[in-house]
Amino acid sequence: MRNKLTFQYILASLILLVFLVPVLYIILSSFKPSNDLFTATPTFFPKVFTLENYANALRRGNFLRYIFNSFLVATTSTFLAVVINTMSGYALAKFKFKGSTIIMMVILSTIMLPLEVIMVPIFSVLRFFGMYDSLWALIIPAAATPTGIFLMRQYLITIPDEILQSARIDGASEWKIFTHIVLPNAKPAIATLAIFSFMWRWNDYVWPLIAISSPKKYTLQLAIANFTGEFGSDYSSIIAMSAISMIPMLIVFLIFQKQFVQGTVDSGMKG
Repeated sequence: MRNKLTFQYILASLILLVFLVPVLYIILSSFKPSNDLFTATPTFFPKVFTLENYANALRRGNFLRYIFNSFLVATTSTFLAVVINTMSGYALAKFKFKGSTIIMMVILSTIMLPLEVIMVPIFSVLRFFGMYDSLWALIIPAAATPTGIFLMRQYLITIPDEILQSARIDGASEWKIFTHIVLPNAKPAIATLAIFSFMWRWNDYVWPLIAISSPKKYTLQLAIANFTGEFGSDYSSIIAMSAISMIPMLIVFLIFQKQFVQGTVDSGMKG
């Protein structure tokens, strides 16, 4: 038993190392001087640590604005996604009304559609309402997602109906039941939804490329992609900004990791 557990730890460590090596290489390379990035024998660790790459990117590329744009889009869309998807999932999980099954089937069918199929209709709607080339064009489409609704519905189904009925008998309103009973019990699912929503919006590149045309409204991913064309091949600054782009995701995961892990454990026990 002990040998089997040791083997599992070794295997997990090797897999973790495979995934971490590219990330560590990017982070360490961001501290290398430009001439050390293209040597005949590249090194994993920098021979000389320098912060010049970060200074150049922030000074020449105006990346503070792009970081703010990405942060605003990611946090706002994540907040709206959590609120809307949780309410929608609760309605579909705990209320029986005419057409609820059809609505759920339609939502599930849209999950199978790739983003490229619905880009044109979404773009047409946003342009009709005058939101093209604005940060709202990045926030509104992500406010409600079929994946988020399905995730919340499946988790909220597991909350016993008897608890909700007891609260109604005691005179609790539906809003009080939702805020005082449903939300506290749904923390693992909400944390999972928040992590993935923030990650999708922060790392999104294709949709901002279509919906945004003004350079001042670029997100960080768009700015990184356009940095080469505007300032030449300044790969050292690009690597530095790529390293910075990892920080928000790490912070979000550290904030919600307890609920995220608890949700994974609960899902395994229920399975």
